[in-house]
Amino acid sequence: MNNESNDFDDDFEHAVDAYEREDYKTAYKLFLPLAEQEDSDAQCYLGWIYENGHGVPKDIKEALKWFRLAAEQGDYDAQNNLGLIYEYGQGIQQDSKKAVKWYRLSAEQGNADAQYNLGMSYAKGHGVLQDFKESVKWYRLAAEQGDAEAQYNLGSMYFEGEGVPQDNKESAKWYRLAAEQGDAEAQCFLGSMYFEGQGVPQDYKEAEKWYRLAAEQGDVDAQHIMGLIHANGQGVPQDYKEAGKWIRLAADQENAEAQCFLGSIYNEGQGVEQDYKEAVKWWKLAAEQGDNEAQFNLGVVYDQGHGVLQDFNESVKWYRLAAEQGHVESQYNLGFMYHEGHGVPQDDEEAIKWWRLAVEQGCVEAQCNLGVMYYEGIGVPQDYEEAVKWWGLAAGQKHERAQFNLEMMHGSSSN
Repeated sequence: MNNESNDFDDDFEHAVDAYEREDYKTAYKLFLPLAEQEDSDAQCYLGWIYENGHGVPKDIKEALKWFRLAAEQGDYDAQNNLGLIYEYGQGIQQDSKKAVKWYRLSAEQGNADAQYNLGMSYAKGHGVLQDFKESVKWYRLAAEQGDAEAQYNLGSMYFEGEGVPQDNKESAKWYRLAAEQGDAEAQCFLGSMYFEGQGVPQDYKEAEKWYRLAAEQGDVDAQHIMGLIHANGQGVPQDYKEAGKWIRLAADQENAEAQCFLGSIYNEGQGVEQDYKEAVKWWKLAAEQGDNEAQFNLGVVYDQGHGVLQDFNESVKWYRLAAEQGHVESQYNLGFMYHEGHGVPQDDEEAIKWWRLAVEQGCVEAQCNLGVMYYEGIGVPQDYEEAVKWWGLAAGQKHERAQFNLEMMHGSSSN
């Protein structure tokens, strides 16, 4: 019996060695007889071989067969893999409840990957009722075993106060553990916590350190932020060339805010040769993704013929898209386009509509313009009291034209 057991162990070790050397055909030949003798570890390896098409044609159904055989013997890796196959519906009908069943069996044996997956299921309400406390429980078990994704998610739960009391210090603790393992998202969030002084002392240099580590891994948000802090000189010397480098990396990953900022860099010639056409190119890419600042910028350049042929119709199109998203300057400018009849039929009532929306966001120019419309009775019934009201609001914010209009109105009334 001992010789048979030793031979079995030797065969298994040789199979694992072949698998790790990526000699999958040899690994398959060695694992198959062991799996047929109901060795759960060999069965699990065969599942991986078929799942990934290593040395055999990829076959999810065959992978499922071997994972199930191993899982039913209690192999926690196979149980977790079986859960993943059910969760994502690989070769079988997607079934979140069955996924949770297998995750739980694996997680209860201490498998950190399964504990993380079960935490995700509770967080999202997949296969179970959404339960943030239960999610935190499983994330914590995985995080305490060093699972970086679980550490990051646990940090997020503390940051948002989901399933636990909101606690920035505890959040920073878990983000740091994940960040030190190289998790880019955790590095980026830890950078933000240092930047804002949330849960840690505010420290721009420390923020830049973590942002850089994340950005160098290709994290698009970190790349964008690196561009901003170099442009603004926060924690680093102001350097537009360095800013442009990071912003371009984020823009190339289709980050709309970065594309908009890159357009502004070209428009102003900051760290690059000024190039209006390049500015418009990047603004269009951002605007087409719905970035309202880029839409506003395009409205301005088409309005003024700056780097493009003047085109009021195109200007109105972009102002409207931004204005409908609540962009206050676009609301003001769109009102002006209606007042002047540029790119749209002249319509003072429509102008007033957009200026009112801008006023609701505190636009002083729009307040002054509403005063003029009421004073002249343009688009609204003439109403001097309403004119005084709007000019007074603008004048109170030191708007010179509104102050002048009020003085002129008081002067004429005293005469």
